[in-house]
Amino acid sequence: MKTIKKIPSVSALVLLATSAFFTLSCGGKDGEYDASGTFEATEIIVSSEANGKILSLDIIEGQQLEAGAPVGTIDSTQLYLKKRQLLTSVRGVEVRRPEYNKQIAATQQQIATQISEKARIERLVKAEAANQKQLDDINSSISVLQKQLEAQKSSLTTTTSGMSEDAAALMIQVDQLNDQLSKCRILSPIKGTVLVKYAEAGELTGSGKPLFKIADIENMILRAYITSDIITKLKLNQEVKVFADFGEKEMREYPGTIVWISDKAEFTPKTIQTKKERANLVYAVKIAVKNDGYIKIGMYGEVKI
Repeated sequence: MKTIKKIPSVSALVLLATSAFFTLSCGGKDGEYDASGTFEATEIIVSSEANGKILSLDIIEGQQLEAGAPVGTIDSTQLYLKKRQLLTSVRGVEVRRPEYNKQIAATQQQIATQISEKARIERLVKAEAANQKQLDDINSSISVLQKQLEAQKSSLTTTTSGMSEDAAALMIQVDQLNDQLSKCRILSPIKGTVLVKYAEAGELTGSGKPLFKIADIENMILRAYITSDIITKLKLNQEVKVFADFGEKEMREYPGTIVWISDKAEFTPKTIQTKKERANLVYAVKIAVKNDGYIKIGMYGEVKI
């Protein structure tokens, strides 16, 4: 009996070729790598900067926020009322401020009148219609009035300066309250994703109490460990290949840039290397990787120099 050999179809051949290509490009987990490590992200725990009741905290875990985006508020009623009280005090100081020109206008007018009278008497003395004593008396009167004017000016300047300082001190307190009021607005410090929410609207909070944790997961960091024989080949801003471990022998390749190299050796973390390799001294490096959404915090990664 003649045996007929079955020829695979074109679609089966394409599928086989695609599978082989995927294994070559995404596999390689068992290949040779120069370093291993875990992925990290810049995590920030956002804490309250004010004391009071949380009026709103409109975020959910996994939500993406822009830098500076408002996400909630803390009750600021008492701060606002205190600010209004200080502003009223500032206006009260301004109302009591003396009107400088009006205060000295009368004395200036008296001096002008006496100077005019002095000119008249001088003419009479020259015509021998008045005596010298009258001229001396008018000169003495002008001198007294000028001293009174200088005293008034000095007193008014001192009073005005004191009130200006009082008003300035009150405005500093207003600025302090404005700063405290601004801290009642909860803002996102960076562009990132909310990882954990620690508080809810309606709860009481205090200065330093955590509200939520946010991380920049678009820009990941692979903290890897390089042996001493390879560290000499590395430098800052050097481009390397990073492979994220997705399990089941699937590795995804990403371009990476070395942004930090430790200046001292340390023992390899036990969670990364084999028991034999743990005894080796290595250098920690940080490699910046742009995340396409698949890399997660704590995921293992490999590095190829």
